Parts: sequence; structure tokens; C-alpha cells
Amino acid sequence: MKPLCGRRVIYTDVEEITDGNVVSVLQKALAIHLQNRAEIDYLYRYYKGDQPILYRRKEVRPEINNTVVENRANEIVSFKVGYLMGEPVQYVARGDDKAVAESVTRLNDYMLSEDKAAKDKELADWSHIAGTSYRMVLPDGEANVEEDECPAEIFTLDPRYSFVVYGTSLGTPAKMGVKYVLLEDGTLLFSCYTHNHFFEITNTWNIQRSEEQILGIPIIEYPANNARLGAFEIVLPLLDAINTVESNRLDGVEQFIQALMLFHNVDITSEDYKELREEGAIKFKDIDPSLKAEIQYLTAELNQSQTQTLVDDMYDTVLTICGMPNRNGGSSTSDTGSAVIMRDGWSAAEARAKDSELMFKKSEKEFLKLLLRICSDLGDLELKLSAVEIRFTRRNYENITEKANVLIAMLNNSKIAPQLAFTHCGMFTDPQIAYNMSMEYAKEQEKKALELASKQNPDGGNGGNEPGGQKSGSGDTGSGSDDE
Repeated sequence: MKPLCGRRVIYTDVEEITDGNVVSVLQKALAIHLQNRAEIDYLYRYYKGDQPILYRRKEVRPEINNTVVENRANEIVSFKVGYLMGEPVQYVARGDDKAVAESVTRLNDYMLSEDKAAKDKELADWSHIAGTSYRMVLPDGEANVEEDECPAEIFTLDPRYSFVVYGTSLGTPAKMGVKYVLLEDGTLLFSCYTHNHFFEITNTWNIQRSEEQILGIPIIEYPANNARLGAFEIVLPLLDAINTVESNRLDGVEQFIQALMLFHNVDITSEDYKELREEGAIKFKDIDPSLKAEIQYLTAELNQSQTQTLVDDMYDTVLTICGMPNRNGGSSTSDTGSAVIMRDGWSAAEARAKDSELMFKKSEKEFLKLLLRICSDLGDLELKLSAVEIRFTRRNYENITEKANVLIAMLNNSKIAPQLAFTHCGMFTDPQIAYNMSMEYAKEQEKKALELASKQNPDGGNGGNEPGGQKSGSGDTGSGSDDE
């Protein structure tokens, strides 16, 4: 198979897709999609462990042919997805409007009822395996599932059976979203959505349904990056090389144990050799008494330490290219927290995760536009896209002591606003919420302190609240004594 270099983007130069040209647009798009599909299927099988080493052919001593799959591809995807989506993606309100905050909370409740966190994980799985992934959102009625409190249903599509066609105009807007299924009779049934139309087409290129719709394109693509490269796709040659070396190591061990015998100046028949293998000993005579007879093994042991050095080097290169932390721990015991983070690659992992966040948020906004429209039309949730911010609540505890010290130092500086301290210390995934909660907590503690002080010193408290009361009372008493 030729080297993989990411998935191809499907374009069309048609201004508007109609009944007259939808079949031709679909046919041209399908030709490109099938190339992507073959590569996605290969990457998915590789991720599951179906790798080229299993099909290798050995020319020399083919009876000793170990095939070892060291499935680093699965490790890479599992780490990337777990690090990025370990905590659910949350929507937070921008600004301090309480009505907006309540609406965003309700939107998060909707997503909880739809189990969006698990579907985000599926989406990230496909994105890191295939380089791209697809999500579909439909109203409850059109989705043909049981209705719940959320008026929409969310689906994660298999990228081998779905794609999006983009226009060639400025901004490359999406023109058509397509998903298809293979029916029992072998027919392919395509569901094609444009901005204002829905088509149902078979692979005999007959339009079975054509109807208007106002939903827009409910299929949204979530590419991993602009090149649509999978997480382990760029290191496939190294992964194959690791499998080859590990398999050859086992072959070397087995060939050492099953070494060939050399008979030098010994006349031995096949029956005598079989007896030697069964009995473990043999009696023989020299062919020529003047020549020394020898029976020995032909052995050449593989240098395991050098081989391990090669494997470790290739694995470290894989981790570096993929932006993953290593597990060697280093040799120094005096490194600071920041040095360990930089040395072991956790800063690179965080940088790659933030890069993935940007790509995810771009597509998530398209999803939110459609979701909020459905919630407005079929429900009573009115919320603008500009009022919602997408937050990855990844728990980043690296170097937490240093971040806390930065926060304390900034809060103790009277020239720095507390909100800036919360934002720039890097300690909180959502600085705005953390700041609001902290300010409310500070006010509550101040109120409790005042209440406690008034209980412990009620006279001083009353005097402080009514500074003129005590003097007025004492003056009246004094004047009464004089009159008496």
C-alpha cells in the first residue's frame, strides 16, 4: 500500500445542488470518498491490531516465522483521546448575565441527557484514527427515537460511510452532507442533505425521495487537523519497524534453540540422524582416521542489548513525533517540577491537546448553531451562539504548586485586578467561574466574620452602629440627677 498522507477534501464547483445535478455531484464525490474510505479502513484495522507484520513471508528457514504485533497505534490513540476527552466538554456562559448563565446550564443538562460526553469520545476516537470524524444532529421527530427533555438527537457517524462536500468559493462552505448504508440486498442507499433540500438516492442513481427541509446540513465534519492526518499515521514506518525487530528477536531466540547440526568428517545416514534426535546420542566412526571428526551446532546468537537499544530509540522517536510523554523518568534526581515536565514531554502533550482543542471548537460551533436553532424552534431555550463558550475541563495539575504561588503573588499586588490573577495563573480550566465562586465565598466569609464579631461584643457592636445613642442616653440620665 502506498504511503498515507492524510484524507482528501471533497470539493464541488456547483453553485447550487438541485434535482438536476445532485446525482453527478454525488458520483464525483463518491470517487474521492472511496479512496479515503480504503485508507480509513486500513488505519482502523491497524489500530485494532491487524498490522502488516502478520502477513510477512520469510525466505530463510520459513518454519521459524514469529509475528509479534506491538500495538503502539492503539496506545497512541488511547492516550490522545484520554488526555483530550478525559473530562466532558462543557459549555459556559460568557459574561455575568444570570439569565444567560441559567440557559447555558440548561443546555448542559440537555447534553447530559443525550450522553454527549460518550459521543464526544467516539468522535475523538475516529478523529485520531482516521484523521477526521463526523457528527449528525436531528430533531427528535426526524431521528425516530424516543423523545426526551432535549429536543434534538446526536449521532456519531462512521467516517467510512459518511462525508461532506465543500464548495470552491471563498471560505469553502459546506454544500452537501452525505451518509449511506448497505442494505441486505446489496444496494447502497445515500441520504444527501443540502442547506434547503433532502435527497434519497440509490447506487442505481435513482432519486427515490426529494423534499425541502429547513434544517440546513445536519452532518458536521470534525477534522483532526488541516491535512486530516491520524494520530499514528505519521509514524507508521516506525511502528512497522518495531514490529519487525521484535519478531526477528523471537526468531533469533528460536533459531538459537533449534540450531542446525554440522557433521564434519562424519558419515551419517538419515536413519542414524533420526536416532540421534530421538536418543540424544550416537556412535560413529571416522571416515578417515587422519582427519578429525566433529559434530557441533551452527549457532549465531543475536545481540539482545543492541537490539533493545534500537527498539528504545525507535519508540522514543515515535513518542517525540506524536507529542506524547515518555516513561523513562530521566536520570537526574535534582530536577525541578518544570524541568521534569519539559524533559518527560508532558508540555508537548499539553501543546498538542490545545492544538486539537482549536480544531474541535471550530466544528463544535457549527454543531451548536444547528443545535440552538432546534432548541429554539422545538423548545423554549433561547440562546445565542455568542453567549456560549466551549470549555475543555481537562484537569491539568502539572506544576500546581508554582501556579498557586503565582496566584497568591498576583492577588497580593494591589495594582493587579483579582480577575487577571485568576485568568493568568494557569491554575483553573474556567477562570471566570473560579473567580465568581471565589468572590462569593469571600463575601460569605466576611459576612460570617462580622456576625461572629457582633455576637462576641454586642455592646461594642451597638455602639458602633448607633454612635449617638450612647451619648444621648447618658446625657438624659445626667440631667435627671441634677433636677433631683
